[in-house]
Amino acid sequence: MIQKHTSKNGLRIVLENVPAVRSVTIGIWVLTGSRNETEQNNGISHFLEHMFFKGTKTRSAKDIAEAFDAIGGQVNAFTSKEYTCFYAKVLDTHKELALDILADMFFHSAFDEEEMEREKKVVLEEIKMYEDTPDDIVHDLLARASYGDHPLGYPILGTEGHLKTFQPDTLRTYIKQCYTPENVVVSVAGNVDHSFISKVESYFGSYQSDYKRAEISKPAFIAGNIERNKDTEQAHLCLGYDGLPVGDENMYSLIIMNNVLGGSMSSRLFQEVREQQGLAYAVFSYHSSFRDSGLLTIYAGTGKEQLPLLQDTIKRTMDTLITNGLTDKELKNSKEQLKGNLVLSLESTNSHMSRNGKNELLLNHHRTLDEMIQEIDAVSHESIQTVIERTFNQSSAKALIAPKSDQ
Repeated sequence: MIQKHTSKNGLRIVLENVPAVRSVTIGIWVLTGSRNETEQNNGISHFLEHMFFKGTKTRSAKDIAEAFDAIGGQVNAFTSKEYTCFYAKVLDTHKELALDILADMFFHSAFDEEEMEREKKVVLEEIKMYEDTPDDIVHDLLARASYGDHPLGYPILGTEGHLKTFQPDTLRTYIKQCYTPENVVVSVAGNVDHSFISKVESYFGSYQSDYKRAEISKPAFIAGNIERNKDTEQAHLCLGYDGLPVGDENMYSLIIMNNVLGGSMSSRLFQEVREQQGLAYAVFSYHSSFRDSGLLTIYAGTGKEQLPLLQDTIKRTMDTLITNGLTDKELKNSKEQLKGNLVLSLESTNSHMSRNGKNELLLNHHRTLDEMIQEIDAVSHESIQTVIERTFNQSSAKALIAPKSDQ
């Protein structure tokens, strides 16, 4: 059972007791990511995530690392387009220490200038590594092709030019604006009881901010086309379609449809493009949901000379899906696969913490496993067809990274 507590300052705490385990995972979720940035400070959410690990007023970066290593714990963080999460997984006997360190990082990070300059080099290498991976970059290009100058089209890592401008005061100002109590959820899951909520409250329940949650603007799906030539052996293709926002009533229909299209090894795209024609090693589709919009992406990589045939094969596969929908077998198998994935995904305290934190942050409500299974079982051919027509009855965005012509 998930227990929820809202502090006087607006911060929310969600706790789920998982008694069969001996671990506890604590996550701090913040409703800010690259979507909340401007063209001038793009990349600051991700850089700030790095800097939280670089030392506080009383702990050095090495102290933080050694503290978790000494208890056999794991600590990490990630940034997305709409949220940032810092989390630690430890034995249940060390949960208080983990909470203390995470809170110290959250409230008392030093943002030392020398540490910042060193970390800028680290993030710059991360950006360069990303640039050397065309099958990653092409997804960023698709976001730009889909949303243009809207912040949802910004890359999460930012650019070298932006990175160089960040100063300690830049980070502190961004924290004041975006890390407000109403933007924060602390999610706890594992062998932990209700009394731990008061522990979390003692750290997070009283801090204040003069800033209110910034309004976000819904992006227009512009179905643009971006092509880039690069020193690469393969052509990397992404197609994007306007999808569904988080919590949409047709979400499970879309997930099942996507699973049949390109979401698994038995999917139509995988079987046709890879297994039947040998056109690509990697071919898949996936759906990304945001607070007010979504993006269905199809990706494949192939040799430049096979690109026309690849595009034609993808189009024919989709045309068949649009015209005929799913077979009874596909619908049944995808439902069972989705239910199996859902249950298996909750085998770890990390998964419980992540699901609860994200649901609270983005939806402000939680569904039981039985409720989700009922919703999956309710998906029908009719609801699938509604999603197919809504998704594909439109132009697609396109991003392509192709080998340079002299290769």
